[in-house]
Amino acid sequence: MALKCGIVGLPNVGKSTLFNCLSNAKAQAANFPFCTIDPNVGTITVPDERLNKLSDLVKPQNIVPTTVEIVDIAGLVKGASKGEGLGNKFLGNIRECNAILHVLRCFDDPNVVHVDGSVNPVRDKEIIDTELQLKDLESVEAKLKKFEKQAKTGSDKEAVKTYQTLSRVKEILESGQSARAAKLEDNELQFVADLHLLTIKPVLYVCNVEEASAKNGNKHVEAVKASITNENAEIMIITAQMESEIAALETYEEKQLFLAEMGLDEPGVNKLIKSAYKLLDLQTYFTAGVKEVRAWTITRGFKAPQAAGVIHTDFEKGFIKAEVIGYNDFVTLGSESACRDVGKLRIEGKEYIVADGDVMHFRFNV
Repeated sequence: MALKCGIVGLPNVGKSTLFNCLSNAKAQAANFPFCTIDPNVGTITVPDERLNKLSDLVKPQNIVPTTVEIVDIAGLVKGASKGEGLGNKFLGNIRECNAILHVLRCFDDPNVVHVDGSVNPVRDKEIIDTELQLKDLESVEAKLKKFEKQAKTGSDKEAVKTYQTLSRVKEILESGQSARAAKLEDNELQFVADLHLLTIKPVLYVCNVEEASAKNGNKHVEAVKASITNENAEIMIITAQMESEIAALETYEEKQLFLAEMGLDEPGVNKLIKSAYKLLDLQTYFTAGVKEVRAWTITRGFKAPQAAGVIHTDFEKGFIKAEVIGYNDFVTLGSESACRDVGKLRIEGKEYIVADGDVMHFRFNV
């Protein structure tokens, strides 16, 4: 599934350094604003210990993990909604992403220039929030005008619902909140879907701290936490500079030794990737055979035919049944045949909602 997370933030907050840690692609990282002009796109592997465990049991010829695309987008400045800096280009790049990783500078370092002269992550957050909200408000108001006459006559019920939903979102945006705060139901989202609103996308605030604050954060992180209490958003702490040092180490053993010295159980980027995956409301199912053990990405709530369609559209069109083994059963019993022998392999139909970690084979007819 071609899903993207966009890394956003003011210039010089550590976006490109973080991107370099996440991806094999190497964005230019320099101590001056706008060093990232075009969005850098990297396809990153989602760490999943379950894939390794299944591979140990099945011993396949090939192992294929699941991935998420990360896009490093040029830094934003005040006035972007009106075209300042890289304005419209930046906003267009965000519009193409499914979720936002908002990097905030939460470290003090006189050697790294801040575009606004001082370190204040809450102010930085509000600058970007405001620009995105203003752009969304522009989009909402334009569509409201189109539906105003139809809504007033009341003859077109769909137009009335559209107008009411847009009016609610407009009110939220005008109050200085993001469109996420409107908490639209699934049946309401259809009325704004064509606008691709920037502030309705799920967001993870990434607090970039100095090494000493890697485990417990600092006063800047606490300020960010306090500022998002009313938002439907998540927060995580990371030290981009330290992550770049970990990424530069060549062997697994070297990385583990470094982590142990820092008192960490895994690289912060691993946690970030998992959080991004969760942010996109994704989950994984597996196919496991001697030729290949593979992780497949689906949206949470997918039914069996939709999950089959991720492999190939013909699988969904001609879906008959799915053979399903729970991940824990597979690992406990050690093989597909052992699961079959004790009745742990189930046959599921079109209405089966795939569980995270299911090991599946599909029967289909084209």
